[in-house]
Parts: sequence; C-alpha cells; structure tokens
Amino acid sequence: MEELLKVMRRLRAPGGCPWDRKQTHQSLRPYLLEEAAEAVDAIGAGDTGAMVEELGDVLLQVAFHSVIGEEEGTFSYDDVERAIVEKLIERHPHVFGDKELNTAEEVLANWEKQKEEKRGRQSPCEKVPRSLPALARGYELARRLELAGSRQRAAEALAAGDLEEALWEVVKLFAAEKKNPEIALRERLSAVCSSES
Repeated sequence: MEELLKVMRRLRAPGGCPWDRKQTHQSLRPYLLEEAAEAVDAIGAGDTGAMVEELGDVLLQVAFHSVIGEEEGTFSYDDVERAIVEKLIERHPHVFGDKELNTAEEVLANWEKQKEEKRGRQSPCEKVPRSLPALARGYELARRLELAGSRQRAAEALAAGDLEEALWEVVKLFAAEKKNPEIALRERLSAVCSSES
C-alpha cells in the first residue's frame, strides 16, 4: 500500500498531474461507484485478471481519498486501515473474543446488533445507502421492511400503464425470494450481450 500512496502523493504534488491535483472527495464520487461496479462485473464474469485490475482500481480510490484527507489534515490511510481493523475485530467476537456464534445467520444478526448499538436506531431508509443503484436499494428496503410483492398487483400496474408501481412490485417479489434484482438483471444483460456478439 505504501507504494500506491507514494505514487498518489506524487500525482497530487506540485508538478504532478493537473487532473489528479484538481480532484476532491466530492468530484471522485462517480469514479468510486464506477470502479466498484466494474469490480462487480469482473467478479460476475469470473475473470481473475479483470478482478485483479478492477480491485486495484477500487484500491486506488481508497488511496486517492486518503491522500486528499492527508492534505486537508482530516484523516490518513493509517486512520482508514485502523478503523476497518478495529471494526473487523469488534464485529467478530466469536473469532477474537469469547462469544459463541456458530452460523452465518447468527454472525449477521450480531453484526447488525452491534451496528445499531454504535449508530443508534435507524429506520430502514437511513440504513440503506442512497447511492446504491435503484434496484439494489429497492431490494434492500423491501427486504428490511419485509414488504410482500404481488404478481397480481404487478400485472394490474402494468395493465394500467404504471410502470413504476409494476417495477416496485417485482422488486418486492425478488426480496421475498432473497434474490437481488440488481445482480439478476446484470446477469441477464450479460447473457443478452453475449448472444449479440
């Protein structure tokens, strides 16, 4: 990581890259979303070489924000790393402590409980990031709110020309099946594009 930070500091320094020097936390937001999406695509394709490249691009975003934080005096990469290490140890008391959690479901429930204790009670709308793609956010909200979708309501909404309501009903159906519509649609689009090649 030190090599990457060194390169990033050089790019941001006087005489470095004008584009890199101009960037801010705010201006980099779309790139973080894009790089994360490209990493998801590479993982979905099972392409190891692409995964290495795209995960590197995600790591670049971490370095970029960390160096900007250093320049502003607000935080550094060490702060970012320390925070995630502390969180991982704290959220895994069954590994680093003496708590007994034997199933993935118990671990997830404990993780959510610890988040709530730390952040306070939040509504599902507050818990789900607004920057998620709409299908993914809708799925998470429907799942957390335990909203039941209806094929009949979806069909009625389609018949009435209310595409937004029909889509929402379909997203709720996906949530009931515990199948993420964002991933499902991505896979379908990949299949469509593969058949077109």
